[in-house]
Amino acid sequence: MAGKNTVKAVGFMMMITLVGKLLGLVREQLLAANYSIGAQATAFMTASRIPRTFFDAVFASAISASFIPVFNEYLEKKGKEEAFRLANIFVTMVGIVTCVMTALGMIFAQPVTWLFADGFLPETAKTCAEFLRILFPTVVFTGLAFSFVGILQSLDEFTIPAAMSIASNAVIILYYIFFDRYFGIYGLTVAFLIGWAMQALIQLPALWKKGYHFRFDFHLKEEGIKKIVLLMLPVMVSTWIQPINIVINTKFASHIHFENYPDAAIATIEYANTLYSIIVGVFVLSIANVIFPKMARLTTNNAKEDLGQTVSATIKAMLFLLLPMTFGLMVLSRPVVSLVYERGDFGAFATETTARALFFFSLGMVGFGVQNILSRVFYAKQDGKTPFYSGLVSIAVNILLCFLLAEKMDVGGLALASAISSIVSALFLWIPLCLEQKALLSKAMLKDVLKMLVSAGIMVIAAVLCKNSLLLLNIGGFWENVIVVAVTAVAGAVVYMICSYILGVDESKMAVEMGKNLLQKIWHK
Repeated sequence: MAGKNTVKAVGFMMMITLVGKLLGLVREQLLAANYSIGAQATAFMTASRIPRTFFDAVFASAISASFIPVFNEYLEKKGKEEAFRLANIFVTMVGIVTCVMTALGMIFAQPVTWLFADGFLPETAKTCAEFLRILFPTVVFTGLAFSFVGILQSLDEFTIPAAMSIASNAVIILYYIFFDRYFGIYGLTVAFLIGWAMQALIQLPALWKKGYHFRFDFHLKEEGIKKIVLLMLPVMVSTWIQPINIVINTKFASHIHFENYPDAAIATIEYANTLYSIIVGVFVLSIANVIFPKMARLTTNNAKEDLGQTVSATIKAMLFLLLPMTFGLMVLSRPVVSLVYERGDFGAFATETTARALFFFSLGMVGFGVQNILSRVFYAKQDGKTPFYSGLVSIAVNILLCFLLAEKMDVGGLALASAISSIVSALFLWIPLCLEQKALLSKAMLKDVLKMLVSAGIMVIAAVLCKNSLLLLNIGGFWENVIVVAVTAVAGAVVYMICSYILGVDESKMAVEMGKNLLQKIWHK
């Protein structure tokens, strides 16, 4: 029963997350159509990325990896009242630090812009700094929103946290529809700020329903806060992988200047990365967010065998989804980008460069997914050192590959460097965990993964043949992209399911069984 409830929770989370991601995609489509890959779009994307990077570097780790395990420990051992008191102290601390970060970010907007993109033309750098002063308060709202997410997820409430991106994206989309023609891209920065504020506000009713009411509490010497901070420090450094890699890739991209589009590389990478993140995030983050509190509780209760089985089953299920998605997205990168973005000011050149970046980003999908799950295993165990070393190796690999590939492959090289660094990070976490959890390296696990790879390989052949056949019809325009993407994706999925079922992959059997049950319910209705 517990397993079924987890599957239902993950399924529901995926649906809500998918809606939020689709709205995020609409938001990006509107940005692409109105501002394409020009200097204003590049400045805006860089300015909107910087506050998130600072937040990820400081507090994302504290909330996801340090606060949730300690908060769960308080719930299990001291009760809800003490846990809520700890939450109040933590949220107060987050508020103080993010307000200081915001003030410094707004004051030093120009040097911060240079830190991220020292290759910008002077006018682009100036515009980016102006946007940054408007957008830096998103750090405060993000801190509050993620703190509330940690509380709600620990109390087994996943719906509202998953839906918060729906609220923020809806605000921005409404701005594009009704106000963009009047206030332009400067008004858009204000709409983004309001959207991020909505992420925190939308969670308040659910928190009140659970009995939590925030009150300022400055008892920062609380035992639980000390534990969070001590745990946070190594974990914080370990989670600098992504923010630092973003800074590295952005700096290299700012030095790539295309003819007629001198500062377009960052915008191109952002569009590709957003599309990639939407596709992979629906599955990986939905699974990770539901499983992490469970892993934290299993670790608190010292249930090592159950933890190993949970991690093994989670990784296997995720690989079953991500392997075909990786190869499928590589095959369809060009028509997918054209379908999603190519309209308005977003022309053929923007499509080609974005598709090239998306192709190479796709290679890191499995690495991203595995790294995301395994890092949470170490965080649940309150071990931040292993992810820290993994992060150092990943950053070193990314820097080296950016140096080697940026000049030869432009945005494709930067995307490939990012993908390989994710794979290396995942392997670095996988190896020590396999020594501890034998289920992760069992013969059954390896055989099933090999079967998935064989199925995915056959799927690629079928998908390429299908795509090329459809392109020969020369339909042209929007409908060609719709038909090529939809028919090829469905054909590939069917071939993958058939092959994996014939080869006896357990996940395919479960999927077929769930499909049969769903059809039976529909038929009886």
